[in-house]
Amino acid sequence: MNREIKRIAVLTSGGDAPGMNAAIRAVVRSCAYHNLECVGVFRGLQGLIEGDFKEMGPRSVKNIINRGGTLLKSARSTEFRTKEGRKKAFDNLQKAEIDALVVIGGDGTFTGASVFNGEFDYPIVGIPGTIDNDINGTDYTIGYDTALNTVVEAIDKIRDTANSHNRLFLVEVMGRDAGDIALNAGIGAGAEEILIPEQDLGKERLIASLKRSKKSGKSSSIVVVSEGDQIGKNIFGLADYISENMDGYEVKVTVLGHIQRGGSPSCYDRVLASRLGVGAVDALIEGYRDIMIGIANNKIVRVPFSEAIKGDNKIDLDLIRVADITSL
Repeated sequence: MNREIKRIAVLTSGGDAPGMNAAIRAVVRSCAYHNLECVGVFRGLQGLIEGDFKEMGPRSVKNIINRGGTLLKSARSTEFRTKEGRKKAFDNLQKAEIDALVVIGGDGTFTGASVFNGEFDYPIVGIPGTIDNDINGTDYTIGYDTALNTVVEAIDKIRDTANSHNRLFLVEVMGRDAGDIALNAGIGAGAEEILIPEQDLGKERLIASLKRSKKSGKSSSIVVVSEGDQIGKNIFGLADYISENMDGYEVKVTVLGHIQRGGSPSCYDRVLASRLGVGAVDALIEGYRDIMIGIANNKIVRVPFSEAIKGDNKIDLDLIRVADITSL
């Protein structure tokens, strides 16, 4: 049942991603443009349960477009997974006279939002904010481009020392279930091998490939490893295996970790976040709910949550071919 939207809340949930602040800014200022009230919810879905709300206007979001992280903070919420927790959240929204909600996050956030909409018939629109780029229905998620640039910059620096000491570096990047960061950053940084969860390279093939590279004259190598890759028990076990089966290389491990989440967002992420934030408010005004605002072929699209979180995001096989060809 559609109702007039006069007051919209916005929150960030799950892992932070560069560009979330730009999205918050766009939602708040889009509300102001349409003469709607806007409320910030602090600490994500847990903030809904605890009623941690604050009125926001255009000046509330000044000078944040260039900042990483999230002004509204983020938190995991086990309580929101219960009916009792979601009922508390709904009661707080009703008490604050909030008519609709914009959630910025990943598949876990969208799953919770969809369940909430189903239980309370409450208008919610999502904005994809995750460095993993693992949401269906959108070409890119907020934070992905910045994370890629951070990883490539780090690998460029690692290669300097690898070349200086005839070392083989294993560089672990984020991507528990998706290899987009590893694959694209690996190509961009000229990695000799890229290990991703979507494709099982196998230890023997990896060793054979590294030996071919060494035989062709390479005095150092970079292997980019997605944290979700299953080729070894962990990246340190993989390093031990390579050391035991290859001579002539000193094997080193670098885990980039949460450095990939931080930093000032790239121009692309700032523009993407701004477009998606405006698109989310537009959709709510037009009566949409239970959808994500994404981008496809550089156009804003509206994707049902059920489609966005279906969990079969596939890796680009053309990119794998490019990686194989250019790593010779």
